[in-house]
Order: sequence, then structure tokens, then C-alpha cells
Amino acid sequence: MLENYNAGNVIEVADSVFWIGSNDRETDKFEGLWTLPMGVAYNSYLIRGEKNVLIDTVKSSFMDDFLCRLAALLDGKPLDYVIVNHMEPDHSGSIDIIRRLYPGVEFVGNAKTAEMMKNFYGVRDRVIAVKDGESLDFGGHKLVFAFAPMVHWPESMVSYEPNLKILFSNDIFGGFGALEGGVFDDEVNFDWTVRETMRYYVNIVGRYAKPASKALEKVRSLDISLICPAHGPIWRKDIEKIIGLYEKWSRHETDRGAVVVYGSMYGNTKAAADAISRSMSVEGVNPIQVHDISRSNMSFVTTDIWRYSGLVLACCTYNMELYPPMAGLLRLLENKGMTGRHIGLCGTYSWASAALREMSEFVDRSGGGWTLVEPKIEIKSHPGEADLEQCGLLGRNMAEAIGKK
Repeated sequence: MLENYNAGNVIEVADSVFWIGSNDRETDKFEGLWTLPMGVAYNSYLIRGEKNVLIDTVKSSFMDDFLCRLAALLDGKPLDYVIVNHMEPDHSGSIDIIRRLYPGVEFVGNAKTAEMMKNFYGVRDRVIAVKDGESLDFGGHKLVFAFAPMVHWPESMVSYEPNLKILFSNDIFGGFGALEGGVFDDEVNFDWTVRETMRYYVNIVGRYAKPASKALEKVRSLDISLICPAHGPIWRKDIEKIIGLYEKWSRHETDRGAVVVYGSMYGNTKAAADAISRSMSVEGVNPIQVHDISRSNMSFVTTDIWRYSGLVLACCTYNMELYPPMAGLLRLLENKGMTGRHIGLCGTYSWASAALREMSEFVDRSGGGWTLVEPKIEIKSHPGEADLEQCGLLGRNMAEAIGKK
């Protein structure tokens, strides 16, 4: 029986509230897209008391330890409720086995949650659909539910325990990275954690910056002692910092710095990108992040572009079109709706010009979201002396433009 297993790695995060999640160091790419060099955590929490309440579950392929910890903490007592803050399968993936192991359990979500539970897992009964702002009393513990639609699914919500001042925020304030011993923010490397939290925000939540801002307004009204997200560490020391960073990211505010992204087949476009980068550096731009679009994982590229005020795209033409990896980046940037940044363009070709035209069309489609920095450069085959002078000019002009932010 599961209850005979030891509850190893159960962590009490507050009085009668336990972390019982799982660490995934095996999945290479989150959602099949975003690289996970340090893995990812799926956080689940049990509130133990008069009624036993589970906050979210874990991805189905990582539920063995989670189920053993849950059973050990319950110690033969029933699981009464599961709070379903978000239906994405990395959080809801264990729902089907939970309802089989604990047939009396009731699931708490909203109307959209109920529809998704039916579609994903065939759950049609024992579902409580709460309204925005509604609360449920579990005897000694209470949860208030606040909807956060489109952060980043339509049914997303958060749960708040007012007695302990705990916000169970699901994907909000979450980040990439498995929990390597440290579970709280003051037990981990803060700078690395913020970087991976930003990378998660940009690539998972970033398209929905406006809904995220609305959700943050609700969060600001709460008295919070702990933020328990569904990924990454629990925030107990730097709560104000992470909320402030989330607000900054959702407003598209940038730091002074530049990103150079190039696509090059034989090194000619790379030479132009290096010349532009050097010119910006001489003019005092720091940091400058350079990415080879054929090799850098897109999650790091987009995070740097979100963070810094200047972007230079240097790319070759391929089969009379924009080099495919760069075309993919532009589609992603359009999808995320970034605004308020400066952009410089350099296109290359040998016998059919296309790269500069397609990158220019991307800027035009932004409707003013990107501020073009001149000159637009087009190089045929190999950059000559005149071309490199134009690269230097673009670098100097970009330095001046972002220096004014």
C-alpha cells in the first residue's frame, strides 16, 4: 500500500502545509520547445487538517514519489479536496489516478476548469465550480479563489489562505530549474533563480502580459507571507522583489543593453554581426548578448530580447527567403507582441535579395512597437570595407538610441 512508504522529502512550508512535489531532471525541453539544462520542478502542496486539501498535482510521468509522499502524510485518512488552479497537464496530470485512489475526493476549480476536466480526464462529477472571489472553509483552513484568466490559460486561477497569508500562485512567479536541495528563495542562488523565472515568464506567460498585469493588481491587494508557485522555489524572503520584477516584465520595461542575433551559413553575415557588436561595445554598450540563431535555444534568445532595449538582427537570404531559423524567431516575437525596443537590421544575399526585405516587413507590421535605428544595411556576398563602415555606423547609432532610454 502507498501509505506504507516513507514520506521522504516532504517539506513543511508552514503550519500544516507541506510541499510534496516532484523534480524532473529527465525532460530535455519544456512543452517540447524550451530547453531545461537544470530540469524543472512540479510543485504540489498538501494542507493537512480537519479536511485534507491538495493544491494541484504533478505531471503524470513523475507522480510516483508524489503519490507516496501524499499517502504517507494522509496516514490512512481521506483526501477530501483537490484545488485545480490550472489544467495544463504538468499540473493536472495526476488527477485521474488521484480520483481512483481516493474515490471520495472533490475537485475545486471554476466553470472552465470543469469543462477541461471532462475533456482531459473524463471527470464529470464531484467537481465544485467556484466564482471569482469566492471562498471555501475547510475547517481550520480557508481558501479564497481569484481568477487569473489567460495567465496563461483561460481557466487559470490562484488560491489564497488568509490565516497563514499563503498565495498558491500556480504558474505565476514560477520558474525553470529543479529544486536542488533548496526549496525556498533564500536557500538558492537568487540571480540564477531570477534569470530562470524571467525565462519562464517570457516564453510561457509573456504573450499574455496584459492579463498578467491585471492578475498582479489582485496580488497587490493581498497580505502575503509566502508565495507557493507550481514551478521553482517558494518565495518567502524576496516576495516584494519578485512581484516588482513581474510588474516590470509585464510592462515591457527594459534594461540598457543590446542583443545581436545573426543567421549565417558561411561566416559572412557573422562577420557583419561581429562588427556591429564591436562598434556598440566601443560606444559603451554593456552588456551585449550575441546569439547564433542556428544554435541558441529560442528560450534564451527571446528572454534576452525581452530584457534589453536594443536588438540587431543580421541574417542571410536562403532559397530566396529569410533564413528559416530567423524567420521562426520573427514569428515568435510577433506572437509575443513586444513593444518599446530599438531595432537595427542587416541583411545579406548572394544572388537573390530577401532577408532585409522580410526583416523590414516584420518591423512595419509591429505598428510602431519597434523603433528602427538606421542605417538598414544590405550586403552582397561578403562584407567589404564600405559595408563594415555601415556596420560601425549602425552600432554607434544603436548605442546613442538606447542610451536615451
